[in-house]
Amino acid sequence: MKFSVSSSALLSLLATTGKVISNKNTLPILDYFLMELKGDQLKVTTSDLETTLVGQITVDNVESEGMIAAPAKQLLDSLKEFAEIPLTIDCNDQTFEIKLNWKSGSLSIPGASAVSYPALPALAEDKKELTFDVDTLVNGINKTIFATADDELRPIMNGVYINIEPASITFVATDAHKLVKYSSEQPSELTAAFILPKKPANLLKGMLLKEEAPVKVSFDSKNVLFNLKNHTLVCRLIEGSYPNYNAVIPTANPNKVLIDRIELVNGIKRVAVCSNPATNLIRMDIADNKINLTAQDIDYSMSANETISCSYDGQSITIGFKSTFLVEILSNIETPTVVIELADSTRAGVFKPVYDEKQSSDTLMLLMPMMINA
Repeated sequence: MKFSVSSSALLSLLATTGKVISNKNTLPILDYFLMELKGDQLKVTTSDLETTLVGQITVDNVESEGMIAAPAKQLLDSLKEFAEIPLTIDCNDQTFEIKLNWKSGSLSIPGASAVSYPALPALAEDKKELTFDVDTLVNGINKTIFATADDELRPIMNGVYINIEPASITFVATDAHKLVKYSSEQPSELTAAFILPKKPANLLKGMLLKEEAPVKVSFDSKNVLFNLKNHTLVCRLIEGSYPNYNAVIPTANPNKVLIDRIELVNGIKRVAVCSNPATNLIRMDIADNKINLTAQDIDYSMSANETISCSYDGQSITIGFKSTFLVEILSNIETPTVVIELADSTRAGVFKPVYDEKQSSDTLMLLMPMMINA
């Protein structure tokens, strides 16, 4: 296998696909890039057995085709040291030596046979297919992924639940403390659902920023495949039944707070400095168009409070939230104004963005309260 390629184009491809490679691979071959050249298309595959990512670029001056496994760390470390220059890559099919040649020098690294590299998972014949609008997929992942859990006992909570219905697509994530639900109007002929694990969701989030065309998605009961312009991502789905998230979303929250989101976030951050490090509890006393934020750490005799103006419709209420979760939720809402809907001090608070115009999507964030010691 011998060809020429731009050093920066190759580095960009390897850096993207290399994000799949795990630090704790069970098979030594998974520490390698699988590089395959056919015609002028160089295809690079990486896998951790759960997630497989294939990327491709067009190369120049192809002298011979072939396939080889290249050590990921050494190849990436080498390419990072190059400015934008043309490289000639020569791989020996017998000794698996990989030579990088450039105008003023060369380097040689040992490769390996590509024979033992795991094959790309195949989807079942009864797979389901649909096309996602790029913005829907980007927004759905961006708005929900922060609320996923890291729970070994309940793996279904460790991903983004994607529910496809004829009129809309809904993305949901929860860790049992907070829950985010994002729905977008998108007609579909399917009624289906799957749970996308966090790692491939994060990979997608980065790659979709460079996409413009709609994304073709195919899935069966075990795997999902995303077909992008220059990449193909296949990953194993999280199996199991997702919790009934609609059951925990309160339907009647009579107390409504309209408030400047940035002002509230900054107030919480200032007051949270004096909260108990174990609980990060912030107390909110809401009445008379004002929110009084209070935090204290009795062990170190620290306390802080701040009063912020708001527009409030409802009974006076006192409720406690974990400050880190509050900041996380408010930071993932993009509108200047937010509405907080509350029932009482023991039931979840619902956070929604406030838009000037009607939207084709709907975002709802929910946060469970904490007990306040009187």
